[in-house]
Amino acid sequence: MALSIMQPWAWLIVNGHKDIENRKWSTTFRGLVAIHAGKKIDGDAAYDLAVGDHPVTGTEYEFPDIPDRYQTSGIVGVAEIVDCVRSSESKWFVGKYGFVIRNARPIEFIPVRGELSFFEWRKNLPVAP
Repeated sequence: MALSIMQPWAWLIVNGHKDIENRKWSTTFRGLVAIHAGKKIDGDAAYDLAVGDHPVTGTEYEFPDIPDRYQTSGIVGVAEIVDCVRSSESKWFVGKYGFVIRNARPIEFIPVRGELSFFEWRKNLPVAP
């Protein structure tokens, strides 16, 4: 299964910076999930990272490994979803619900079309000519 997340939020998750994914809906899903970077980029969050501000708290925060360009429209990493909460002490939590993330890591980019909610990403792989 995969979960599509707008950049740079997907990058923040797979590189171990962001430990919770905010959503308006809850889930009972637990386990390993592929992190899909959607085709859109959140320009405000990307700008905050570029100038050294935390994109949620607005405080000064250094992200030393920010890429020059964010990968989009594909799988960029994997993570484990271990819980779904309605409140959290995480500086990343702003949502009605938060999917608690552990053991996130980047993988080699796999181009694939995304979908809403959790989705079976292998069926969306491009067809070879």
